[in-house]
Amino acid sequence: MSLRHRNVNEFLEQNGIDVIDSDLGERIVQLAKEPPSHIVLPCIHKKKEEIGELFHQHLGTPAGNADPQFLTETARHHLRETFLTRKAALTGVNFAVAETGEFVVCTNEGNADMGGHLADIHIASMGIEKIIPERKHLGVFLRLLTRSATGQPITTYSSHFAKPRNGQEMHIIIVDNGRTIQLGREDFRNSLKCIRCGACMNTCPVYRRSGGHSYHNAISGPIGSILAPNLDMEKYADLPFASTLCGSCSNVCPVKIDIHQQLYKWRQVIVQKGYTTAAKRASMQVMNITLSNPAIYHTGGKVGRWVLKHAPFAVNNKFNPWYKQRDMPEPPKDSFGEWYEKNRKSK
Repeated sequence: MSLRHRNVNEFLEQNGIDVIDSDLGERIVQLAKEPPSHIVLPCIHKKKEEIGELFHQHLGTPAGNADPQFLTETARHHLRETFLTRKAALTGVNFAVAETGEFVVCTNEGNADMGGHLADIHIASMGIEKIIPERKHLGVFLRLLTRSATGQPITTYSSHFAKPRNGQEMHIIIVDNGRTIQLGREDFRNSLKCIRCGACMNTCPVYRRSGGHSYHNAISGPIGSILAPNLDMEKYADLPFASTLCGSCSNVCPVKIDIHQQLYKWRQVIVQKGYTTAAKRASMQVMNITLSNPAIYHTGGKVGRWVLKHAPFAVNNKFNPWYKQRDMPEPPKDSFGEWYEKNRKSK
């Protein structure tokens, strides 16, 4: 089914196992040889014309046909053949119920049912945080997940698996992958409550501008930025800093993870461990001095506005990473402080 970690497919293929993602969004990015850009909507960054071209190249559809209904029908026939001929199905697990021993996989396409029921071997992988105590709790989480992810009352399919059918094998793999380490970090253990709804991504002003691939991690957005440093603090040292700390992610989180607080705490840990660059440490020291001294702050603002207005080439050049892909903003006539002072005096 949907293999969230980008290295799983490559590992299996290197060992002679052909892997076909059956979630349509995952299949699209697999054909494009790209990682997913969103944990719920893997190909949200793709236009229908790009998908049409992918299908033309890999599935033989007519060139230039980007009709969504046609493309969906094509994918349906392509994946139906896969379901009928493959011997093993890999799924994730959205929730596992301790009381009954069953696990639940949520989809809107029915691919978990098709794979899990038609294959001779069903392999389900899950983390320890997917376990809930009793079946009566399941209804709460199923509604939380879907309403926070797509606004639906519930997913189209909530597939329950308790035992293999006659003649079938079923294997459940419990993956740690840093979870017990995160559980031992008092400031960060709340991140394990995540139900993978993607609400924090949908509201995040940074994610909405930059997209999921800019996070260079299987899980992007605010939640990915607090999970990734636990796996490799040096490799993902930049992610907790890719945030405005506006708190919108924490406000929309259905399971009340203090995401923006954890982003702030990760910044402190990463700096203390020495995983930030010398340039970043120096720039943060300059910002600390500037923001701690009103006179320097106001002077710096005036100098910045003057430079943008009279000498824009000083910042609009190849040495400014921001300018490589964006236009610098037009300088305001007054700072907010100056505007406020004038307006306050006029009343």
